[in-house]
Amino acid sequence: MSVRREWLEKDYYADLGVSKSSSSKDIKRAYRKLAQQYHPDTTSGDPASESRFKEVNEAYSVLSDDKTRVEYDQARDAFARGAYAGGPGGGTQYVTIDDLGDIFGGAAGGGFGGLGDLFGRGARAPQPGADLEAELSLTFHEAIGGATRTMSVAGRDVQVRIPAGVNDGARIKLKGKGRLGGNGGPAGDLFVRIHAGSHPVFGRSSKDLKIEVPITFAEAALGADITVPTLDGSVTLRIPEGTSSGRKFRVSGKGVSTPKGTGDLIVTVAITVPKELDDEQRALLEKLRARDLDKNPRDHLGV
Repeated sequence: MSVRREWLEKDYYADLGVSKSSSSKDIKRAYRKLAQQYHPDTTSGDPASESRFKEVNEAYSVLSDDKTRVEYDQARDAFARGAYAGGPGGGTQYVTIDDLGDIFGGAAGGGFGGLGDLFGRGARAPQPGADLEAELSLTFHEAIGGATRTMSVAGRDVQVRIPAGVNDGARIKLKGKGRLGGNGGPAGDLFVRIHAGSHPVFGRSSKDLKIEVPITFAEAALGADITVPTLDGSVTLRIPEGTSSGRKFRVSGKGVSTPKGTGDLIVTVAITVPKELDDEQRALLEKLRARDLDKNPRDHLGV
């Protein structure tokens, strides 16, 4: 088992505001709440919040992995049982840990063994490090354009490069960025789950962007050229005569650019109905309704 020094110095349960008996779901729920509270996007670069955000991520990286959590608990329990030793003059002093490799690796001589024996570890063979899981929240534009973020994982900073066009829920693998191996063993991998933020105007479906654009009844009936926003400006879209509400139009090449290509912008038009009419508008509509009395748009329904 690979034990890191900071495990003995930090109470990760306290960092997340949970108890040692908390379930995995409770730990995940607490992490998400704190990560959102102290995320750099919401704290405007406040140094104290940034430090707290790193603490929360470090704690979650250890407690979210069942195997690593057990090792962490065992290490702290064992250290607590032997944390005090007699000092000069019969007093009591705190033992300073300078070399966890010696203490936990059974380096003590004279047949006394080391704390490694408490965990049942035998020969000092290379041990591969455990894989780690982490979660990273991005803004809509960071997910679209790509970003580079630094995360605190298991007590060390890891740089995460996010490719352009990453999807919400994507899982990015960083080889060798997980838990360090023991006795020269290879490090594990880090898997980062992406949470992409939403946009007030655009929706998204993989590489395609989606937008709903309101049009008037006159524009739908007579046709019109309307202006539609895109991520990098605007385009003119021609609405043909007799367009129904809900009709979709595709604007090629105005979606999300990814290493596998660029998507399209899907425009859905929605006919707006005025809530109030002046006398002239009402008279025109009444005249139109009178002309349509012999036309039933529901004939195909058999009514």
